[in-house]
Amino acid sequence: MIRMNLFNPTPAHKVVNQLGCFSVIEYEKDLSVGPTSAQTAYFMSKMGVHKRQVVANLNNSGVLLQAGAMQIIAGNVEVATNVKGAGDLFKKMVGAKVTGESAIKPRYFGTGQVIFEPTYRYILLEDLANWNGSITIEDGLFLACNDTVQMRVTARSNFSSAVAGGEGLFNNTLYGQGVVVLESPVPSEELLIFDLDNDTLKIDGSMAIAWSQNLSFTVERTTKTLVGSAASGEGLVNVYRGSGRVLVAPVG
Repeated sequence: MIRMNLFNPTPAHKVVNQLGCFSVIEYEKDLSVGPTSAQTAYFMSKMGVHKRQVVANLNNSGVLLQAGAMQIIAGNVEVATNVKGAGDLFKKMVGAKVTGESAIKPRYFGTGQVIFEPTYRYILLEDLANWNGSITIEDGLFLACNDTVQMRVTARSNFSSAVAGGEGLFNNTLYGQGVVVLESPVPSEELLIFDLDNDTLKIDGSMAIAWSQNLSFTVERTTKTLVGSAASGEGLVNVYRGSGRVLVAPVG
């Protein structure tokens, strides 16, 4: 048995969020700074710029991690590449090429704790049950998930939505049951959450970082004519239609 103090609050760190097997540790102060960096560290802490670590507490269960995200393994936890063969490897490599994600996402399974590398990015814990079972995310957001969650590459429904909307042609979609861990460019307090019930959301710019996979995404003019769109000063907007959820980072 291994005992550790990571979950015990100290002047340096505390648990700020928990969902499923995942906990988020936030380091409120950097106590190991020297005289030359103390002032910078002080103002960083006042502005909420903190290091954060995710801990996966496994109980005869498993998680998938972004390659290189593991820092410490405590307990009887094994690691596998999560590649089922040459065909599966090729599929993952193609998906990684078009989305910018790593091809291999190791699977950690057993009983114990997996402690992730610290990051200054903000951590979001999302239960897929709140997303109708699937969520499409922007490139670079994925950090981890339960191994009951599956991942596939989703293509845009039309070419215009990728080119005119400032988005890529492909995104990762996570589906199934479990919790997804995302690295957000902004804290959760700054995110706008829109829950659509057979309705429409229009966004001027590529500020949506995640959305329900079943939503229809297109790019349209703000008015019915080119002249009207030019006169309004808005031009094109990203449009999400249907029923589902959209996370928007308006200040990211």
